[in-house]
Amino acid sequence: MSERREPLFLERESYRQRRTIDAARLLPLLGFLALCLPILWGGGDGGARITSVGVIYLFGAWIVLIIAAVILARRLRRIEADQGAPD
Repeated sequence: MSERREPLFLERESYRQRRTIDAARLLPLLGFLALCLPILWGGGDGGARITSVGVIYLFGAWIVLIIAAVILARRLRRIEADQGAPD
């Protein structure tokens, strides 16, 4: 019959590194979608008007994206330092 395979085991640290890299790749797309969301809100008149709520949302999303980028940059820097260090 077929050989019995052992389950695939990923070390916790390498798994976290991969997910961090995936998050860094996904952040620009999520940021673009978050910043374009107020366009979809549009008024009942069909025009794209920006209200005070929309402006507050844009600045809030912008700040959240900056904080997320800083956190990811620190983690990626740590990953790069760990990979460059000799065993």
